[in-house]
Amino acid sequence: MIALLWEWLNFAARWTHVITAIAWIGSSFYFIALDLSLKRREGLPAGAHGDTWQVHGGGFYHMVKYNVAPAQMPDELTWFKWESYATWISGFFLLCVLYYGSSELFLIDRSVADIAPWQAVSIGIAGLVAGWVVYDLLCKSAIGRNDYALYAVLFAFVVAIAWGFTQVFSGRGAFIHTGALVATIMSANVIMIIIPNQKKVVASLLKGEAPDPALGKQAKQRSMHNNYLTLPVLFLMLSNHYPLAFATQFNWIIIALVLVMGVTIRHFFNSHHAGKGYAWWTWAVTAILFILAMWLSQAGPAQRAQPEAMVPAQDQLVAHADFPAVRDIVGSRCAMCHAAEPVWEGIAHAPKGVLLDNDVDIARHAEMIYVQAGRSNAMPPGNITELPMEERDVLARWYESATGQRRTLLW
Repeated sequence: MIALLWEWLNFAARWTHVITAIAWIGSSFYFIALDLSLKRREGLPAGAHGDTWQVHGGGFYHMVKYNVAPAQMPDELTWFKWESYATWISGFFLLCVLYYGSSELFLIDRSVADIAPWQAVSIGIAGLVAGWVVYDLLCKSAIGRNDYALYAVLFAFVVAIAWGFTQVFSGRGAFIHTGALVATIMSANVIMIIIPNQKKVVASLLKGEAPDPALGKQAKQRSMHNNYLTLPVLFLMLSNHYPLAFATQFNWIIIALVLVMGVTIRHFFNSHHAGKGYAWWTWAVTAILFILAMWLSQAGPAQRAQPEAMVPAQDQLVAHADFPAVRDIVGSRCAMCHAAEPVWEGIAHAPKGVLLDNDVDIARHAEMIYVQAGRSNAMPPGNITELPMEERDVLARWYESATGQRRTLLW
């Protein structure tokens, strides 16, 4: 029953994360578009940078932006911060539930690095913390005074971190941790720089002092970073569904290409919102980069020796009396797709990179088999290999018996 409860916890965390991310990305994209659409006009209030008129939902809105702050604090002020905080908190919780809670399945690949779960989790968390610290120092250094130089250095930094993750994690784990690093940078920009700087401006106004313009400039720089990083982080968070991206030998180069594609796509919309016309060339560049990523994915996985050893829990699953029957069921119903060389027509690579063509991998993916084929009919898709209920019961009974889990919640 623990596996089913854990699966529902995973679902709840993922749902919450998606909802909060929609709220954050929506407000972020809106304000970037708003900021770029502002026009300088006669008759604006003192200190105003520009204004714009917008229409939505049958109403008209007049938006005015100040270079630093208005001369007097308004009675009501809406802060946009909880969307970011909730997105990161729910995302980290999901990372803990899915990748740290099932590190042997999703995070660790012993053909890449033979590390213990606690080591994998420690490396992951340390990478997120160190990544933010280095990013923040780079932004505050002399390099940070030149936006273009900073972009180049940050690009190289993120790609280097991505390569490092591929040397210790599975491809899926490396992609998700690169995405988590970028998301951590984005959220930390809000909680560590943007909001504190805004609070300092408010405090200065309340004291009757002139706010420091550098505070707004710094916050604007971090906000633009967030804007250009949003699309790559979405790709990385969705990548666990696409093994051709994460499970090939050039996966870290694909990450680099995705980072550039995120910039080119956002540049198109940013240019349009700023009234600079349509930069159609960005779509041509994006298409070329995407085709290049597709081409790199055809190189296949890196040549690594497959480990033969199993952890104790996996030994227990293979030694169980029902395992020979399970092996036969998986071999006849699943392994034609989930194999190093799939034989099912139209399947070039194992879906999601899940291999089920040997005892080690069957034991490694036992919980997934249990949830996807034992206690639900999610697999095979559309029951295309006609897996009967009797065989599903064998898969479920094997996992529950070998792991000591029993159906005790509702039945």
